[in-house]
Amino acid sequence: MRFWIAATLIFIIASLTVCAIKANRSKKAIRKAVALLVCSTMPPVMGNLIIICSRDKLYSQIGYYIYFLGMDIFMYAIFRFTFEYCHITKHAVKSKRIVLFFMMLDFIQYIVNIFTGHVFDTRLIEADGADYYQLVPYLGQTFHRILDYGILAIVLIIFIVKTIRSPKIYAERYLVILITMVVVSAWETYYIFSRTPVDSSMIGFGVYGILVFYFSLYYRPLRLLDSMLASIASGLPEALYFFDMNRTCIWTNVLGEYLLDLKGNNLESAKEKIRTMFGDCPWESDEWNARKKVESEDGNKYYYLEKHGVFNETGKRVGSYIRVRDVTEEQEVLEKEKYNATHDSLTDIYTKKFLFETFAEMLKENPNIDYYVIYSNINDFKIVNDIFGNQFGDYVLKYIAGMIQAEMEGKGIAGRLVGDTFGMCIPVDKFNEADIVRELTHFTVTDGDIEHYVLMHLGVYRVIDRTLDVSYMFDRARIALSTIKDDYHTYIAYFDSEMREKVLWEQKITTQLSGALTEGQIVPFLQPIVDAEKKVVGAEALVRWNHSEEGFLAPYKFIPVFEKNGMIADIDRYMWRRACELLYQWNKAGIDMFISINISPKDFYFMDVGIEIRNIVKEFGINQERLRIEITETVMMSEQDNIMNILNDFRRDGFIVEMDDFGSGYSSLNMLKDMPIDLIKIDMAFLRKSENSDKAEIILKNIVRLSSELGLIALTEGVETEEQYQLLAGLGCSLFQGYHFAKPMPVEEFEDKYIKRRE
Repeated sequence: MRFWIAATLIFIIASLTVCAIKANRSKKAIRKAVALLVCSTMPPVMGNLIIICSRDKLYSQIGYYIYFLGMDIFMYAIFRFTFEYCHITKHAVKSKRIVLFFMMLDFIQYIVNIFTGHVFDTRLIEADGADYYQLVPYLGQTFHRILDYGILAIVLIIFIVKTIRSPKIYAERYLVILITMVVVSAWETYYIFSRTPVDSSMIGFGVYGILVFYFSLYYRPLRLLDSMLASIASGLPEALYFFDMNRTCIWTNVLGEYLLDLKGNNLESAKEKIRTMFGDCPWESDEWNARKKVESEDGNKYYYLEKHGVFNETGKRVGSYIRVRDVTEEQEVLEKEKYNATHDSLTDIYTKKFLFETFAEMLKENPNIDYYVIYSNINDFKIVNDIFGNQFGDYVLKYIAGMIQAEMEGKGIAGRLVGDTFGMCIPVDKFNEADIVRELTHFTVTDGDIEHYVLMHLGVYRVIDRTLDVSYMFDRARIALSTIKDDYHTYIAYFDSEMREKVLWEQKITTQLSGALTEGQIVPFLQPIVDAEKKVVGAEALVRWNHSEEGFLAPYKFIPVFEKNGMIADIDRYMWRRACELLYQWNKAGIDMFISINISPKDFYFMDVGIEIRNIVKEFGINQERLRIEITETVMMSEQDNIMNILNDFRRDGFIVEMDDFGSGYSSLNMLKDMPIDLIKIDMAFLRKSENSDKAEIILKNIVRLSSELGLIALTEGVETEEQYQLLAGLGCSLFQGYHFAKPMPVEEFEDKYIKRRE
């Protein structure tokens, strides 16, 4: 008997050692408490093993000391473990300190027992045919037992309360440890009161340590998990259907029953009802998903179906399940977002982007249908807003959009391009010009007491080149519209061959500009500027294009094109550099002349004009006063503060700033007081329109006088006769420019006439 108990205890000690190592390596928060409990189980078991195996009184007493002191350590460890395992934080630290205090007292009395013998002694008896030293307890041993049983009672009470108060699905993790403690305590109590020689209850202590290790760190409460998973699955906002190996439905949640109306838990019919409700799906496959639309009395419903296989730990298929989620709200939100992204928020017709995309698809899908692209706008729509307010203006836009949409119904598509412009795409055979003109001839919009005649124009482009980008098609329709913009009797204009040739011409010279600049086809012409004595003091640099195919192109043929597309900035930058090169060469020859360069309003949008010009001047090292900056009044019409700052910077750096076409705009006199300029160029052309020469002379005289009083230089351009020159000179004008003196000429001719002659 003693042999088998000893062998069992050795096995338990080995098992506890393994558990202690694994517990210490665990990553769970409770690992330290578990490791301490498992380790503290070994001393009493080891002490009991020594007692059982010993034939000597001294060894037996050593075993008893290890046994009892180990029990103290074990009781403290189980007390600490209980507080952490049961998640008790209130008074935890204080309680542990009290228990530790009494344990230390018990520890001390066992040490004193070596000298006093007041705790225990041993006596020799025979057990299983061999000597055995049995415990003889005294008063100190009673204190030890009261202390240990008191701590055990507290631990048992905590576990009992925790087991009772916890939900049934959680009680299992506490109940197993509680039952084990009760059994071990009863076993130990029986040993004490039965006076059985050999203490076999230590086997229970070892088993208890192993169970604590397992339940704390590795045990997964399957009943708890099953209950939780079933509860979660039943409460999910989607229908679930589980199928066995034979694809027979074996379980569904409440939502699944409701969706298929599975009365009386008739699960066998679930599979067929799913097929009937959702139609075609790869039902025999274990992995698939699908989005289905189901028509019902309450309207269309949308569902997302998903099927997956279920496999065991070896990878063998054991069943499958289908998830069905109602995505009607998501689909409605998605469709609403898509609608908002493709429809104008005010007029509820297509956006420009979606109109272009849709028409591009129409062209691909209908290669044999001829289409018109229509660009339409409201003439002087700004006046509508100014007179009647934005609310009526919005009403007009919505009314017209509704009218267009009704006209396009079943024929074509329409969208709002920007502001008061609309775009339409319609087959040629469905476009009825007569009906549209009749509709637009007396087109009025009425809202309450407000009634307003609205003039609309349509530009029409017939799609010939279907590979052309849709945006270019609308550009051509817009070009057609621009030809009747101010016509109050013509409502529709078609893009014709003349417009087409113009567009092709613009495209052609646009692509050729870069090469023309590189090859020197773009050249400066200089028109002399003379003083009151007719002495040439400078020149204005004017751009000319010596085209390789067309010959010399007049500026009006290409400048407006590049003004429109912004490439004028490349030309101007080139002209500034050429002007600086000429000034550099003249300066080396000792020629004191200036050159005026033109700055386009578009230049300010495509580059930093100030930095560009300063860098070129710095590169050639010329005097800033020799390069004059010439702007038009229209430059000041946008971003006025920014332009003012740039011009002020020019003047501070020593440049002379000139304003061209003075008097041709409506705000020149109003802005003159604030504009940072040094010279005004007076255009004779606006004065020739007057039939009264006396008035013309008065205007000229006052402009010259005004410029003088403001400290500005007056330069009159467009002088064509000696009479005009004498008149202007007599009025006090300082500088002159015009055909009377010389036309714009190539640089070589200018230098032959005015530079070399001086030399």
